[in-house]
Amino acid sequence: MGESLVDLVIVGGGINGVGVARDAAGRGLSVVLCEMGDLAQATSSASTKLIHGGLRYLEYFEFRLVHEALVEREVLWRMAPHIIWPLRFVLPHNPNLRPAWFVRAGLFLYDHIGGRRRLAPTRVLDLRRDTVGGPLKPAFHKAFEYSDCWVDDARLVVLNAVDAARRGAEVRTRSRCVGARADGDLWQVEIEDVRSGRRDTVSARVLINAAGPWVNSFLEDSVALATDHRVRAVKGSHIVVPRLFDHDRAYIFQNDDKRVAFAIPYERDFTLIGTTDEDFDGDPGSVAITDDEVAYLCRLMSMYFAKPIEPGDVVYSYSGVRPLYDDGTTEAQEATRDYVLKVDGGGGSPPILNIFGGKITTYRKLAEQTLAKLGDHLPRASGPWTKGAPLPGGDFDANAVTALADDLRHQHAFLSEHQALRMVRAYGTLTRRVFDGVRSEADMGIEFGGGLTEREVTYLMDEEWAETADDVLWRRTKLGLRLSAEQAAELDAWMVGHNSRRSAVERRSDRT
Repeated sequence: MGESLVDLVIVGGGINGVGVARDAAGRGLSVVLCEMGDLAQATSSASTKLIHGGLRYLEYFEFRLVHEALVEREVLWRMAPHIIWPLRFVLPHNPNLRPAWFVRAGLFLYDHIGGRRRLAPTRVLDLRRDTVGGPLKPAFHKAFEYSDCWVDDARLVVLNAVDAARRGAEVRTRSRCVGARADGDLWQVEIEDVRSGRRDTVSARVLINAAGPWVNSFLEDSVALATDHRVRAVKGSHIVVPRLFDHDRAYIFQNDDKRVAFAIPYERDFTLIGTTDEDFDGDPGSVAITDDEVAYLCRLMSMYFAKPIEPGDVVYSYSGVRPLYDDGTTEAQEATRDYVLKVDGGGGSPPILNIFGGKITTYRKLAEQTLAKLGDHLPRASGPWTKGAPLPGGDFDANAVTALADDLRHQHAFLSEHQALRMVRAYGTLTRRVFDGVRSEADMGIEFGGGLTEREVTYLMDEEWAETADDVLWRRTKLGLRLSAEQAAELDAWMVGHNSRRSAVERRSDRT
């Protein structure tokens, strides 16, 4: 149950919602966050998994956004070096598209407008000599290589929620906000537990609408508030294929429709390809890739790779709806990726702040700006603090990942090199909590497949709000790529049983 009165109720457990919750809780504010499904269940786990400035946004003169995002790359890398790390991108020069001078000028700006400190600068490659030229068609002779960062997007969301909860926020998953009404200078927010149907009401000084693709429908259906500002729903789809190349760099390919797509090393044995950009009209919760999108991505990759990529190569796909601010542009890829924060209310009625747009890279700045806009309504809040404050498990130097994995293997000899690195990449210094009390491999319990054990799943259920196999396999980890449908079903059944047993113990404890 929530407090009778809190400073903030936040609707939406994606990256923006949890980012605001963490920042607000760290400023001494009381916070309730409600999410109708799992954390990062929608847009925030369907990204290209990059912390990047957005090289192509320079073409649309989004200089403020690109500058802010480029600065944030290294800020976020320091905060979470277990789930964020540098990645080099290779951009083959295609003389039929953007001229070389144009690309070089864009990369010069990219290197210099964001205060790059630790990331390596751009360089020119001879594809006939560099190993990255091997998988490409021989027609491509020159490429540009630049830096951005990789991120495990869903874990970024979860770790922000974990830190918010540690600082006093109440994080409610599977909890839908079914109504919010103004009552004097407070909001009365009705929240329904999706599992039980039980409802309760939380009073709040401020309501924050971080519902992502549902931002407008939440306003209309649950708040009954009209606004002139709209979300433009743009679908982005990705495909995963068996590994296309052996090196650790990524590719960014230009297409003749002015879009770009990435081919990125993914989960050791795979390549992630994406994304598409097309307007979407429908339920964001049921978005899925189409055959045309698969064909589009395969065709674009086959323009560059010597070995054609076919739809039959696809082993997994995912789609998400980006809640972009509707700025009236005509093409989906031209719509701004910047965020827009709109406050309604005041003057005797309680404020509601609506978040339109945004991108993963700038979520921390978005949270700061959100609380700055609400400063007059939250006078007891302290100042900004998140820059430089590590996320859970991220309190170590970025260069120490391998050392942490080696130390884990030294303590637990039954782990393979890959298993140890996967655990450290997921949990950082919190890995010790996962292995607390483990003396032998038998202490890890059931092995569900892909190296996923009962011990890890229990940790995810107890500490990270995981309730279903999908929560574990596709958001807390990416081991869904390695488990069969039968193994996933067995995991789901085990988790249901575990929850039932835990509930029975809690009921007995309550009686005694």
